[in-house]
Amino acid sequence: MLLSLKYKFLFVHIAKTGGTSIRDALWRYKWSDPYRLPQFLCSRLSALTGHRIGAKFPRHAKLIAAKEMLPRELFQALFKFAFVRNPWDLQVSSYHHILRERPHLLAGREDFAAFLRWKFDPERPPQYHADMSTELQSAYLVDLDGRNLANFVGRYEHLAEDFAHACRLIGIPCPPLPHARKAQDRPRDYRGYYDDATAELVADHYRPDLERFGYRFDDPLASDLGGIALDTP
Repeated sequence: MLLSLKYKFLFVHIAKTGGTSIRDALWRYKWSDPYRLPQFLCSRLSALTGHRIGAKFPRHAKLIAAKEMLPRELFQALFKFAFVRNPWDLQVSSYHHILRERPHLLAGREDFAAFLRWKFDPERPPQYHADMSTELQSAYLVDLDGRNLANFVGRYEHLAEDFAHACRLIGIPCPPLPHARKAQDRPRDYRGYYDDATAELVADHYRPDLERFGYRFDDPLASDLGGIALDTP
């Protein structure tokens, strides 16, 4: 999560949706914020205490955390935005990330289908320690009653265009968007990784996201979907 009190925006970083690139692009706005120094000191103090004092938002904090911690007037005044991604494509990205960064977790599960069965095994909780992409993307954006809290939701499939639109809504020049953590040797079309059973496994787990964001298995580029401008309660 990236908060700027000077420019009045709050970016919610949902895992595997291009959030690292967006945070890097917006970093200079954070450092020009007059509140940056106390934020930095609180972050360091939190780290020194093993993050026991609740003085910072985690990287992948949900919007409801900010709603509970910030004054009501401030929270409502912020432009709150995030990016989402086709869940089937997201899981292929997760697979390659774990295979590259933490291959020991996939020992005996190097096959993509085995990876999905391990990650979403109904006999045990989802494997959050692997990465955060087992969480519903919609869960980052709603309150306890399921009502939306965000002002704008962009799509990873149109990252540059939707990020530029978000910057216009914030009222800042759009900085260059670096491509952080680019996957290597990965086909762009995720559909070749799936059979009917594994495609349905992902669909079942992410059904609320499919309904809220309109993603379909057979639309790899989300060609008919744009960013979503939302009215908050």
